[in-house]
Amino acid sequence: MSLTENDIMGALLALVDPYTGKSYVESKKVNLMQCDENNLKLDVVLAYPAMSQINAIQTAFQKALQTIASKVVIHVNVKSQIIAHQVQPSVSLLPAIKNTLIIASGKGGVGKSTTAANLAIALSQEGAKVGLLDADIYGPSQPLILGLSEKQLPVSEGPLLHPLIAYGVQTISIGYLVKSDQAMIWRGPMISQALQQLLNSTAWGELDYLIIDTPPGTGDILLTLTQKVPITGAIIVTTPQDVALSSTNKGITMLNKVNIPLLGLVENMALYTCSQCGHVDHIFGEHRDKNLMSHVGLDLLGSLPLEADIQIASDKGCPTVVSNPKSQSAQIYRDIALKAVAKIGEMPRDFSSKLPKVSVRSAT
Repeated sequence: MSLTENDIMGALLALVDPYTGKSYVESKKVNLMQCDENNLKLDVVLAYPAMSQINAIQTAFQKALQTIASKVVIHVNVKSQIIAHQVQPSVSLLPAIKNTLIIASGKGGVGKSTTAANLAIALSQEGAKVGLLDADIYGPSQPLILGLSEKQLPVSEGPLLHPLIAYGVQTISIGYLVKSDQAMIWRGPMISQALQQLLNSTAWGELDYLIIDTPPGTGDILLTLTQKVPITGAIIVTTPQDVALSSTNKGITMLNKVNIPLLGLVENMALYTCSQCGHVDHIFGEHRDKNLMSHVGLDLLGSLPLEADIQIASDKGCPTVVSNPKSQSAQIYRDIALKAVAKIGEMPRDFSSKLPKVSVRSAT
């Protein structure tokens, strides 16, 4: 008996994308390419990068199909198709950059920059073209975290700067242009201008995602970003104690007011496991962030432990997903990254480049 497309899709209906929580078939991610007596070929098209997931997806599809097609050769091709998605109204997309993701926090010291670096590298490892902009003009952290502090200067070509490359990620920071001990004693307008110049005067290559490591709080830089820069979505980083969550709530309120989609919350330093006895202690409190998430309607993208290895890796300029890629923390970073960009993949796509340009002329 020959198989129909309905037979095939019915056998696959129960397979769910772990990062979207939706059926591949119902989300129209499965394309039947060939079905005859000898071969069954399918394309599974993901809206986010997922090189680490290809084997698992192929295996799941083959097992499901073998129940109805045991006598044919099954080919499952898994690929990613990353497109540009909508941003704030009245803000145009940046040339060569499909999606821009900001990493924000209500206060400092919660591990935001470490999170931003690990997420950027994780996405690059998954096959995406990624850039990382360090938007903290007063206290740039990315040169140290990425191991580029005072090692080399970005090459200039006319008015443009070429970004440095670290672990496959294109990166730019004011920290690459000034000495590490030089204080930036600038007022708000100068800071905003410097940020826009860093962003717009960098010769970014084609990027699927530009990740922006923002300064803590809701000051001039974050306001400039939300008003002048196309933002696809935001990740909020916090720690569990009330003083951090209170500031986090203010940041969330601000981003909601300026129409920035919130992709979810990252909880840093969620628990500590004693290396000697294995005792687990929630030093900053347990599950306090759940009240915040239920209040603002945010998803928890992941919880990271208070772990010396994360700090040591950052201080040495070799983030966890590179220095210890098989560790539990590295896997958490990868899961957070994939959950975030999978959410972006579900958002409305950008059609601004498809719209005709309209010009108004006076009648003669």
